Amino acid sequence: MNTSSIKKAFGILLPLLWMCGPQGHAQTDPAAKAVLRQVSATYKGYTTLQASFTLAIQQAQQTDQQAASGTIYMQPATGKYHINTDNQDLISDGKTQWMVLKEEKEVQLTEVDNDSDAISPANIFSFYNNGYKYVAAADERVGNTQLHVVELTPEDTQAPYFKIKLRINKANHLIHDVTVFDKGGTRYSYTIKDTKANPAVAADKFTFKQSAYPGMEIVDLR
Repeated sequence: MNTSSIKKAFGILLPLLWMCGPQGHAQTDPAAKAVLRQVSATYKGYTTLQASFTLAIQQAQQTDQQAASGTIYMQPATGKYHINTDNQDLISDGKTQWMVLKEEKEVQLTEVDNDSDAISPANIFSFYNNGYKYVAAADERVGNTQLHVVELTPEDTQAPYFKIKLRINKANHLIHDVTVFDKGGTRYSYTIKDTKANPAVAADKFTFKQSAYPGMEIVDLR
């Protein structure tokens, strides 16, 4: 998968691993709300979290998929995260974000925009609390795993996607996968695996260490 595809995928949605309970919309499905509250109860108390994920991108009118995999570490209460993939790393201390573009040998520095409506690691706990309608869809199964299904629709007609589909493991209330439906016909599918609650994570995991990325050009976009 090329770097531009990964950048767009992360810009639309990063793996949804942590959620806050919905704050109540005028137009929501009580069944979907109950499912999301169960997910919240599972994730909300985690101090740190680690999970592996796979990302598959299916372009419109193409049969071949682009694929990537990675690992995400997060400190939910502080908005800190560290995401690794083969082509790109994304690191934030809650205030600054470092996007490491490995193929380009470049590191882009930006400020974390906590006021933005865009979905990002900083707000994945609560991105749908405002601006989304959600409904429960028919349950599904993957192998022997029974899944709740919740579909979210952005109220903002300018959003680059028209639907997000969450599938949630009925047995443990963990997110199984997320599919983002882009208006251009592309589908971004994130599958979450090997979720670990409260792993030991070094404090400096959430800051950029230039020694770990020798030969990189630093581009300050702040």
